Amino acid sequence: MKRYTWVMFDADNTLFDFDRAESQALRATFAHLAIPLQENYVRLYHRINAEIWTEFEQKRISALDLRVERFLRLFAEAGLKADAAAFGKIYLVYLARGADLLPGALEAVQALLRGGVRLALATNGLSDVQRPRLAASALAGCFEVIAVSEEIGSPKPEAGFYEAAFEMMGRPVKTQILMTGDGLRSDIQGGNAFGVDTCWFNPQGKPPDPRYPATFTVQTLTQVSGLVLNGANR
Repeated sequence: MKRYTWVMFDADNTLFDFDRAESQALRATFAHLAIPLQENYVRLYHRINAEIWTEFEQKRISALDLRVERFLRLFAEAGLKADAAAFGKIYLVYLARGADLLPGALEAVQALLRGGVRLALATNGLSDVQRPRLAASALAGCFEVIAVSEEIGSPKPEAGFYEAAFEMMGRPVKTQILMTGDGLRSDIQGGNAFGVDTCWFNPQGKPPDPRYPATFTVQTLTQVSGLVLNGANR
C-alpha cells in the first residue's frame, strides 16, 4: 500500500471536455466570420488538430506555428478560401471559453484536496486558452502548480516539460507523485520516462498498448481519487 502526496493531472480530455469545447469553438468561429459550415468540416478538423498536436508532442511543429497551420490544412482539405491566421485568433477566443468538465472531474479533485493531496495541472496547450478556461471553470484555484507547455518551451512527453513541472512542485519524492491523463504518449510515456507512477484515464475502455504500460488504468475520474486516498497496490 502507498500514499501519493502529489497528483499531476492532464487537462484536455482528462479533466476538461476538450472535444466539446473544440466543436463549439469551431462552429462559433465559422458563424462569427459568416463562413458556411458543413458538418464534415467539424470531423475533418478533429482529425487535423489531433494530428498536429501529435506533431507538437514530437517537436515537429512549434506552438506558435500550430495556431495557424491547423487551419491552413483544414481550409486546403475543405476547399475553402479564408484567412487562416485571422480565423485562428478568433477561434482561440472561443476555445478559451470552453470550461466544461468531464463527469467526475470536480468530485475527484475536491476529494483529493480534502484528503490533503497537492495538485498540479500538466498540460500541452496554449497559455491564452488554458489559463482563461481554468479560471472560468469550477476547478479555479484547485491547483498549486500549473505547468503549460507553451510557457515551459517543451511539450509532454519531453523530459524538459516534466523537469520544469517538477521544479515548480518543489522537487518532491518521485515515488509520491502520480501522473494522470488520457494521453498514452504525452502522459503515460512521459511520466514513465521521468520516473513517476502513471494512471491512464481510459473512459472508452480501449485495449492497452504494451508500448505504454501504465501503473494504473481507470475508466472514471473518481477511481483516481479512490486509489490515491485509499492506498494503491503497485
